[in-house]
Amino acid sequence: MLAGTGSAAVAALTGCQSRAATSPTSRPTTPSPGQPAGDETALRRKVASLLVVGFRGERVTDQDWIIKAVRDGLGGVILFDRDLETESVRNIRSPGQVTALVKALKAASPGRLIVSIDQEGGRTSRLNPSNGFPATKSQAEIGAQNSTAATRDWARGLVDGLTSIGVNLNYAPVVDLNVNPESRAIGKLDRSFSANPDVVVSNASEEIRVHRAAGVKTSLKHFPGSGSAAGNTDFEVVDVGSTWQRRELEPFQRLIRAGLADSVMAAHVLNRQLDATYPASLSPAVVTDLLRGRLGWQGPVVSDDMQAVAITRRYGSEEAVGLALRAGLDLLVFANQQVYDPDVVDKTLDTVVGLVRSGRLTEARIDQSVARVDTLRPKR
Repeated sequence: MLAGTGSAAVAALTGCQSRAATSPTSRPTTPSPGQPAGDETALRRKVASLLVVGFRGERVTDQDWIIKAVRDGLGGVILFDRDLETESVRNIRSPGQVTALVKALKAASPGRLIVSIDQEGGRTSRLNPSNGFPATKSQAEIGAQNSTAATRDWARGLVDGLTSIGVNLNYAPVVDLNVNPESRAIGKLDRSFSANPDVVVSNASEEIRVHRAAGVKTSLKHFPGSGSAAGNTDFEVVDVGSTWQRRELEPFQRLIRAGLADSVMAAHVLNRQLDATYPASLSPAVVTDLLRGRLGWQGPVVSDDMQAVAITRRYGSEEAVGLALRAGLDLLVFANQQVYDPDVVDKTLDTVVGLVRSGRLTEARIDQSVARVDTLRPKR
């Protein structure tokens, strides 16, 4: 969503890097099959630390699969207000209830558990009046005001809700430019601050600063830009190859350069201008070459839902996981909304361990992601 002072710079991205960035990350090398790796238990624990998983339940017991996964080193959880399949309450019924739920999850973790949520404001708010939290304005409403003071007050309201229940990672702000106001994924849901990158960057900057002041990490989404997407990747394959514009990179570039990125979420959109074969989230050309190389981002890259139709329709779950890690993603999110699979953690661990054992993925590549994801974890 987009236009403004930095557009020309984005059009000539080669060589552009964050001030804090080191040299661009090269694509991971692949060892020969049979190359020895470390202890399998340790490897499984490393991989588990890279997963964020959704689950059903307003409370948990020692026998619940999610508690067992957390005890075994699961990296994080994602909370939802409603369950897509059952259309009933999922994790959030009231402030007191969800606070107790988060406390129980954290108590089960041997490490620093990531507790994440989508709290963008407006309609994309898991904490809302239906479960006892205040209503919040959308990013579109805040962008229309375009007032530093108003944005700070709005962001404080979002963050107060997050910190009150123990959330430490918010998948926000949306920095997609409002290229297509009729987009079913962005524009029609009022998820973008503006079509003007200056408005997007200034409001996103204030929102991120308020989150950081409270110890809550954020994620810039949806790279490399979903503002022109006609459809929603949760439910369909979406190709933005004929509608995407290079200026959609500008908010990501400017926020990274300003040191205001904690993580970047890769979109599942297919963008044939950047990669004719793979969606952005599974594309080395987009994640490794463009985001890490040209934009200079060396921190964690987060997936959108790995069970989204946009990738599951074409790739099986095993293939998608391997492609995502080889592309350069670090934190893999399984919302468990499109399908509900209590075995998703073990299946994913089996997949990644198999990739390492076969030589198609290196343990050093896993270690890279572990180090990056650790920067998202809360302080003890």
